Amino acid sequence: MHELGPDLVSEGPPLLPPTPSLVLFDMFDSPGPLADDDRRSLAETGHRAGASRRAGLSLLVGFAALVLAGCWSTPPSNAVFDYQIGGDYTTANTGATVVSRDWFAGTPLSTQGGYSICYVNAFQTQDNFDFVDRPDERDNWPANLVLSNLGDDPNWGGEYLIDISTAAKRSQAAAWVEQMVQGCADAGFNGVEFDNLDSWTRFDGTPVANQVPFGQAEAVAYATLITEHAHGLGLAVAQKNTTQLTLNQSRNIIGFDFAIAESCAVYNECDYFTNTFGDQVIAIEYSDASFATACAEIGDTVSVVRRDRNVTQPGSSTYVFDAC
Repeated sequence: MHELGPDLVSEGPPLLPPTPSLVLFDMFDSPGPLADDDRRSLAETGHRAGASRRAGLSLLVGFAALVLAGCWSTPPSNAVFDYQIGGDYTTANTGATVVSRDWFAGTPLSTQGGYSICYVNAFQTQDNFDFVDRPDERDNWPANLVLSNLGDDPNWGGEYLIDISTAAKRSQAAAWVEQMVQGCADAGFNGVEFDNLDSWTRFDGTPVANQVPFGQAEAVAYATLITEHAHGLGLAVAQKNTTQLTLNQSRNIIGFDFAIAESCAVYNECDYFTNTFGDQVIAIEYSDASFATACAEIGDTVSVVRRDRNVTQPGSSTYVFDAC
C-alpha cells in the first residue's frame, strides 16, 4: 500500500531458440524438390523459392518482435529516485533520474533519458474521482470483484479490496488491469509497481478480518498473472512492500525484478529487501528519523528517498523531498 492516499537486461526468452531458428533456415534454404513429372519453368521455380524466402523473413521479423517484447530493464542501482505518484513535476531541482508516476495521469521520464516506473493500484480500487473517469476507480471496476461488504481500507478511505479468491476472479481482475499495464507500455514507461500486494492483510485486527475471502496464496497467484503480462509488454515489475513473501515466491514464482519498499527502516525490514533483491531496491521513508536510519543502513548501495506522506508536489505546504 502506498503511504499516500541493473542497468541489467532480464534473461527473458533466449534470443535465438534452436527450434525456431532451424525452421527459419529450412524455409530460406530449402524450397523443396520438384516432382519428376513436374515441368514447371525455371521462372516458376524461382517464384516459389522467393515466396518461401519472403514467408521466412516475415516469420523472422514477427518472432524478433516477440523476443524484444519479452525483454525489460531494471532501474539503475542507487540512482536518485523521486516518488511522484501524487502528481508529476520537474526533476531539475531534485536531480532524480528515476521516478514513479501514476499510470493514468503521469508522463514518463523515458523520453528525456530517465527511468520511469508506472504506478498501478492492482489489488484495490482507487477512490472515485469527481472530474475524471478512470478504469481503476471504485465504480468502474467490475462490481462482482469489489469487496464492498468489507468497507473501504481502514487507512485509505475510498479504496476497496479486489476479490481474487478464485481462479476465475483472478483472471477477470487481471484482464481488467491489462488496460492499465498496456497504458504504461504505450506511454513509454520502463517498469511497473502493482500496489497493495499485501491486501489480504488489510483488515487484520478488525472485526471483519475473517471475512476477507483470500490469503497469501491467492495474492501470489494473481501477482504471477499480472507480472507475466507486464513482462510480455517489456516492463520490469517491482515487488511493493510485502515481506511475507519468500525469496522463491518473489523472484522465481512471481518473477519480480526489483523492490519498492516503503518505511522499511521503521519496520526493520530493509535487510529483507536487500537480501532478496541485492542493490535493486528503492526505499521510501516518510519521516526524518527513518530516512536517516535507512541512509545509514542501506544508502550506500540502494536508492533512498524522503517524501511527505501524501507525496505532494512542490508548492504544497507539506511537500518534502530528500535523497541519499
